Amino acid sequence: MSQSADSLRGQRKRETSRALTEAARRLTAEHGFAGFTVEELCTEVGVSRRTFFNYFESKENAVFGFAAIDPRQEALEEDFVARAGDLLDDFIELTIARFDLFNPLDDAPAMFAIIEQEPRLIKAAFEQIAKNERRDMALIVRRTGGGAGAELRAEVLVHSIGALVRLSMDQLLHHHSSDSFSDLVGRRLEVARTVYAPSQKAD
Repeated sequence: MSQSADSLRGQRKRETSRALTEAARRLTAEHGFAGFTVEELCTEVGVSRRTFFNYFESKENAVFGFAAIDPRQEALEEDFVARAGDLLDDFIELTIARFDLFNPLDDAPAMFAIIEQEPRLIKAAFEQIAKNERRDMALIVRRTGGGAGAELRAEVLVHSIGALVRLSMDQLLHHHSSDSFSDLVGRRLEVARTVYAPSQKAD
């Protein structure tokens, strides 16, 4: 398949994924999350049930827009695994690249509205976040080759960067920062480096 044909196919898949999410959110707003079925959602968009599950693992994921892994994201992650630079710097670069790819800020208002209407969906959101964290830990273990302490190191790295990401997202969403996500994360990372650096106190 040519690159242009592959790109067009990927674009169509993203459009279908987006259409399913938009319809799922509209149906949730109109009928409540329990007020429609996957089959009814598929009818709204004009796809089969089988096609739906090629895009989303569950109705909850469709509402949140948590689609199956995008090939562009997979490419970014494989590039990260293959690199040999500083692990922390490369993981930050991956995090920023994924943010730029999907820009979750665009979906934030709709996500907040859905959760306010259907608080029980919070559990599904946290489960997906935990799944993403486990995926990142596995990437880091793959890159570092495993060994003693590899999983613990990956866990600490993923959750540490996750905290910086959440702080930066809060600045963008609730404090209307004019700085970019990259700048906000980078600034907090530099502070974190000083916090974790060996003490310079004289003996």
